Amino acid sequence: MEQTALRPKPMPGQDPGRTRPSVPARRPHAARRRARRLRAALFGLFVGTVLVLSGIGIGTVGATVIGMSKLADLQREARAHPGPSAPPPTATPSPFPSTSPAPPMATLGLEAVDADKAGALIVGVHVPGPGYTAGLVRGDVLLAYDRTRIDSAADLARAVADTRPGTEITLTVRHRSGGYQQLTVVPGFVT
Repeated sequence: MEQTALRPKPMPGQDPGRTRPSVPARRPHAARRRARRLRAALFGLFVGTVLVLSGIGIGTVGATVIGMSKLADLQREARAHPGPSAPPPTATPSPFPSTSPAPPMATLGLEAVDADKAGALIVGVHVPGPGYTAGLVRGDVLLAYDRTRIDSAADLARAVADTRPGTEITLTVRHRSGGYQQLTVVPGFVT
C-alpha cells in the first residue's frame, strides 16, 4: 500500500502554491463611508468658521451682555431724537458732528442667558471686570440683585441699567456645585 502525506486542504480563495503575502480583501463600501465622514467634518468646520467670523460665538448664541448692549441702545436713541437739553442749531455748520457724551452706565462685565428655572445663568465673565472682581464664575446662577429678584437675563439687564455706577450691590448666587453665596459687587462705568 502506498503511503500518502496528509496535506490540509487549501482555504477557499487561496492557492496552495502561492508564495507572495496575501492582500486584504477589499471592502467596497468603506471608501464611501470614509468620504461621507470627511464631507460631514469639513461641512461642520465650515459652518463653525462662518459663525465665528460673523461674530456669533458658538456657545453664546442668545446671550445678553450686561451693560454693553444697553449702552449701544442708548447711544442710538440719543442720536435719533435729541432731548430738550440739545443746544440750538448754530448758523455755521461745524465740520465735526456734535455728539453729546452718553450718561455713564453701570456694567457687571457678564454675559448671561435665562437659567432653566429662575435666575440668570452666567455664560461669560469679562476679565478685568466688576463681576470677575466680585468672584463670579461661568456656570453661576444669579438669583437676586440687591433686593430685586432675578427671573431671567432681561431682569438682570434692567436691574443693572437702573443702578448708579460705583454703588455697592449684594448679589445672591447659586454656584454650579449647588451652594448659595452672597457676593458684593461694585458695578463699573461704561462711557
